[in-house]
Amino acid sequence: MDNDGYLYVSDVIKHEVRRYQIGEMNGTVVAGGNGKGARLDQLNTPNIICIDEDHSVYVSDSCNHRVMKWVKGAKEGTVVAGGQGQGNGLTQLSGPCGVMVDQLGTVYVADSGNHRVMRWLKGAREGSVIVGGNGQGGQVNQLNIPLGLSFDRQNNLYVVDQSNHRVQKFNINPNS
Repeated sequence: MDNDGYLYVSDVIKHEVRRYQIGEMNGTVVAGGNGKGARLDQLNTPNIICIDEDHSVYVSDSCNHRVMKWVKGAKEGTVVAGGQGQGNGLTQLSGPCGVMVDQLGTVYVADSGNHRVMRWLKGAREGSVIVGGNGQGGQVNQLNIPLGLSFDRQNNLYVVDQSNHRVQKFNINPNS
């Protein structure tokens, strides 16, 4: 939900994100909605979404291995993370899931297939690994299919580490 009480729902069958006002039945397409695909006006299995204060929608476009940003009212999105094909390079993602954005426009991504969490500074062409990235596993410095992300007021990052059946807490310095 955004600060105005609108509910946003990703639809992996229709490859779109809709915004609903309370009591509304059909909603409004705010991302995708042009069939399954990899164009800037399409999504392929949109997963987790995040809404910023300007009502921009950030979508983990899982099967396109990218995160897209759709500014309010836009007909197409822009790639803000990944988008260079599936892989484990610093410009690539593999089945991204959880996505969060901070007040500076920094995008945090649960890069599920690469068992890591990445940070993409606003406008950056490549990201940096901030958690995991040490192979799939159950050690403290490893993740096993990270799915969800959340921050608390002290900048602690919480990562849902699905296949390790745990939630891990990390202190993340947004200035480093």
